[in-house]
Amino acid sequence: MMSDQDPSRMDATAQGELVLSGSASPVELVDAAIERAERVNPEVNAIIHELYDEAREQAAGELPDGPFRGVPFLLKDLGAGLAGQPYHMGMQALKDADFRLPMDTYLGVRFRDAGFVTIGKTNTPELGILPTTEPRAYGATRNPWNPGHSAGGSSGGSGAAVAAGIVPVAHANDGGGSIRIPASHNGLVGLKPTRQRTTQGPLIGDALSGLTEELVVARSVRDVAAVLEEVHGAVPGDPYFAPAPERPYTDEIGADPGKLRIGITVDAFVEQEVDPRVQESARKAAKLLEQLGHSLDEDTPQVPPTEAGGPEDLIESFMTRWQAGQAASLDQFGHILGRRLGPDDVEPLTWALAREGRRKSAGEYLNAVAVHQGLSRLVSGWFQQGHDLLLTPATGEPAPALGTFDDSGPDPLSAIERARKTAIFNALFNATGHPAISVPLYATEDGLPTGVQLVAPQGREDVLLRVACQLEEALPWADRHPTVWAGEAAETV
Repeated sequence: MMSDQDPSRMDATAQGELVLSGSASPVELVDAAIERAERVNPEVNAIIHELYDEAREQAAGELPDGPFRGVPFLLKDLGAGLAGQPYHMGMQALKDADFRLPMDTYLGVRFRDAGFVTIGKTNTPELGILPTTEPRAYGATRNPWNPGHSAGGSSGGSGAAVAAGIVPVAHANDGGGSIRIPASHNGLVGLKPTRQRTTQGPLIGDALSGLTEELVVARSVRDVAAVLEEVHGAVPGDPYFAPAPERPYTDEIGADPGKLRIGITVDAFVEQEVDPRVQESARKAAKLLEQLGHSLDEDTPQVPPTEAGGPEDLIESFMTRWQAGQAASLDQFGHILGRRLGPDDVEPLTWALAREGRRKSAGEYLNAVAVHQGLSRLVSGWFQQGHDLLLTPATGEPAPALGTFDDSGPDPLSAIERARKTAIFNALFNATGHPAISVPLYATEDGLPTGVQLVAPQGREDVLLRVACQLEEALPWADRHPTVWAGEAAETV
């Protein structure tokens, strides 16, 4: 039935429409995705847990009547999942124990109820710490545009799989840029929603006191909108509630955003060198937005200057929360495995972060959270004073070479310090809870994608989707495909 169709060139919405119209069956879509995975995954190492047999069985059975009925999907091996699936979070200790999720997560169920058929789980750095996906437990995920470069992190496996054409959309989550960085590095769309727009229950209330949010990476803006429409919403017991949308997110696709006032910065909010290539991409995006009728200026939120290393310092306060999170994770998985985890159970960086997290006091942690709540009010106040959006580079650099974030030297923390350059435009909005989207407008001369980031007031994913859709129409990216591509040959950037 699908002989004249090439699903690798279709987004998830189009594949769902094939099933709805009877032009393809779920089994055909899933079989085709598995064939693509078997062909190109050895080149990118995106999928680390193959769930092919159960996916075929699910596709052949009764599927929920959602908009993505029968569309192949991948879950990141960290965050949302379904009972009985492997769940290793890039950790060798969990891999050795063959640990599996004891229950469904609410978000995993919502993906399933939307009709998605999960064919596998994707690679992630250990505990999602780094902006690259190179865990010792599973090896490096390679960027389909240039396999010698990083696919980003921590959702790098999902990013590489979607960019390579294995599936049209895949689960991702973001605690410091982990949706937006892989989206930028792989030429995809990645939306980090407002804090608690999607639920992390029942196992987690708020990872790292609200730094982390979950959704997907995708090849089209309309897919992001449609997935968000299917999975958004808190559940009873969630610690926060995002403002309710005024109408379905799918109604934002093609909607006129009006004339918006947009601030732009190509410089980091704290002292940090930024690659000129990503700065140029943001400047070109600003010109494009002006051509589309928007007003651009260089008025941006001003993060107060503070003494480096003091409790008010943005990077130090973020690291305090990040370090505490790793300490808590090791304690939790020690309880699960029935033994205290030690330095030989994890990578050097993970252990160094956890050690620092245990050294700091509860008061230091609460001070860090308070600093970030103050920053949230500062950024929200800037929006209230008249700006609709903020434009920045999506990352501080294009995808770096594999091995850039090596933690095997005498100071493992140097790896996370190096990560600052990649994530310098991202982490602030995890701290403040504002929604932000990366869209793949441009590329370097040697073909590495460079996304641009748009940030909106809390609760205004609708504005992000309208403008992202406007940019997609003005500078389409659907026909750009990387060197490692599972579908038919097509144009590359």
